[in-house]
Formats: sequence, C-alpha cells, structure tokens
Amino acid sequence: MQCIFFSVSVIQHAFFVSKTYGIIFLPYIFFFFSILKTILVSPLCRNRASRGAVIQSSTSGDWFAEKAIDGNRGLQQLYTGCSSTLNQTNPWWRVDLPHIYRVSRVVVTNRNDCCTEQINGAEIRIGNSLENNGNNNPICAVIPDIPAGESYRYSCGGMEGRYVNLIIPGNMKILTLCEVEVFGKENIAINGKAVQSSTLPYEANKAIDNADLYCTHTETEANPWWRLDLMDLQVIQEVIVTNRIDCCFEQINGAEIRIGNSLENNGNNNPICAVISSIPAGVSSTYTCNGMEGRYVNLFIPGDTKYLTLCEVQVYEEGMMKQAELFHQQ
Repeated sequence: MQCIFFSVSVIQHAFFVSKTYGIIFLPYIFFFFSILKTILVSPLCRNRASRGAVIQSSTSGDWFAEKAIDGNRGLQQLYTGCSSTLNQTNPWWRVDLPHIYRVSRVVVTNRNDCCTEQINGAEIRIGNSLENNGNNNPICAVIPDIPAGESYRYSCGGMEGRYVNLIIPGNMKILTLCEVEVFGKENIAINGKAVQSSTLPYEANKAIDNADLYCTHTETEANPWWRLDLMDLQVIQEVIVTNRIDCCFEQINGAEIRIGNSLENNGNNNPICAVISSIPAGVSSTYTCNGMEGRYVNLFIPGDTKYLTLCEVQVYEEGMMKQAELFHQQ
C-alpha cells in the first residue's frame, strides 16, 4: 500500500542519514518519525471497515460476519478468524461504514486452508442503496481468484458509498472472508457546524446532512453567504457542491468558494478556491482546492437581491500526498 511504502522510506532515510554521518541527530530523527505518525493516520491509510457494522446472508457455525473486520486475517487462527456463510444461492456479506466515503481501495484476504477457489467470482459492490441488501450497488471489482492466505487489493477509484458488499452470484456457493479492509476519504463536512447569513425556511445544516432531500435557503439579500466550521485547521483537496433540482438552479451562478482561518467579513474575505460558473439542476460539481489550508469553508454570492440555496456541500481533506510534499521540502 502506498502509505506503508512511503512510511518505510521515511524510516530508511532517517537511519541512512544517521549512519552516513556517524551521529544520531535526534531532532532530525524525531522530525521523520513525526511525519511517519502523520502519514499512518492520514485518511488514505485508515481502515474504515474496522469500525463498521457488518451482516451476512447466513452464518456457518461461529464464523460470524464480524470476524472479517476484527484485524485478524485468519492466517494463524483460521477457525476463529474468518467469516463464512452457509452453502446457499447468492451468499453475501456487507459492512456499513456508517458514513459516506470515497473508497480508494478494498483489500480482501482469502482463507488459508481448503476451498480457496470458493472466492472466485465474488463481486465487490459500493454504494448507498440497501435495495437487494445492497447487492445492486455499482461494482468496484470482480475477484477472479485469490491464492490461499493472500490479501489482494482492488482499486475503486473514489467510488462513493456507505455500504461495501461482497456477493458471489450463483447457486450452491459459500462466501468465506478472513479479512476485508476498506480505505478511503470521509466527507469531513458532516462533522462540522454550519451557519448562513439568513434562513428562509431551511437552516444551514441541511447542506451537511448527507442527503439531498432538503436544501438550505437564505432570504433574498445582498451578498448571501453560507459558512462551514470544520472545527480545526484542515488541508482541503476538494469541495463538492450539489445544486437544487427544481426551479432557479441558475441562482448558484457566480458563487465563490472561499477557504481560510479568518472570520473577517464572516469569512468571506478568505482566499478563493473556485468560482462556480454554473451547476445543472440536481448535479454535484467538484472543485479542486489543491491543498488550501483553513478551518472555514464559505460559499458566497456577491451582489444585490441574491439568495443562496445549497442542497449539499461535501469537503474532502488532502491525503498523505501533502505529507509527502512536506517531507521532500525538508
């Protein structure tokens, strides 16, 4: 995994310096290990499945669904470390993350004893629907095979979803999983607090409720704004804005996305990440902010007799690449 590879390079470089110059320069070593610590807890390196809630279509003996996210890949304790369904039609396993994530990869560990071919043809599905127990969500990957006791990684390219399913389609199938790990980025906006310049009738937090059913709405006024407090300094990779789906979708045109740490002019003087030219009705558009730093994210429409409606605002922090840049600058 890239987070592990980079972490190892940090350690190797630190010891190379100390060995080459015949000294142990403690501040230098401490610097490298502080970067290492930051990398290992970065969004790209967190196994999101480990704190999820799991369920499977059936259970064979004490091979419970939870054993696929217990951190034990089952290689030393096969009979206590893996999940398994009964022999059935279309067996499945599902983890509820329980927030919506942009999933970068899923790592699946196969059993180490007999029957390793039983994983062949399993589908990894990611999405937000529980239709057909989540097994109708989009496919990230189909597993052709995994050798005994091996852990294989499947890239999902940032697919969005709360639920990750593994299902083997067909009759007389058994699904056994010794570990499932899910890596990706969380929408950090849902942990923040939102305010807006005025309210008519829906309040500011409707834009961070992970649902597009209700939207925020200011009164008609000069320079309407909406602000998200992320509660701490963040390094922001991108902001995703969802527009209303009914009338008046053009009213978002010209809105500025601003990111920073100042509350001067209610945060509307912070640096600009992007200006929204337009967003079609009901569409979610992504704006790249290239690692801008800030605690506050504002959306602001300059001008008279304007109002601001937001159906959802998602904010994603920078992953370990920002830490890599910092490392190389030192």
